[in-house]
Amino acid sequence: MSLVLLLPRAHAATSQEELIRDAQQALATLRKINPSADAIAKSAKGVLVFPNIIKAGLVFGGSYGEGVLFVDGKVRGFYNSVSASWGLQLGAQSYGYALFLMNDKALKYLEESQGWELGSGPNVTLVDTGVAANLSTTTLRDDAYAFIFDQQGLMGGINIEGTKITRIKQP
Repeated sequence: MSLVLLLPRAHAATSQEELIRDAQQALATLRKINPSADAIAKSAKGVLVFPNIIKAGLVFGGSYGEGVLFVDGKVRGFYNSVSASWGLQLGAQSYGYALFLMNDKALKYLEESQGWELGSGPNVTLVDTGVAANLSTTTLRDDAYAFIFDQQGLMGGINIEGTKITRIKQP
């Protein structure tokens, strides 16, 4: 049985318009169901949304997805998110994540770098339930905050550390 069959809704966006629509819908849903994400979004300089990342592993693993950078509600660019791993792993899943860029430094780094390896460059905080409970607009201190959402499939844990984000060249 192929691991890809375990992903109930995993698919790649077929066009930029579809990717934009999926990213807008994912961000709206995240903000609606997560008050911390909504509060952070109001202060963010930009938000990079990957509505559907596909991850699979059998000793060696990897993930891939495409996303949209929104600044002031407008599309500012398209990016991909790629990671590779090895170790004791088995399974497949899909998920989305939103990366809220809180200052001009983080936004500039994303737009001007040849690829951002999460875990290097601007400081990124992965927001889970415990972190979210302590966040407010007065406690926001990091350059970026990442929220993972809509996890589906069979793979233990999720981690975006070491993931590389690269701008997709426009034709």
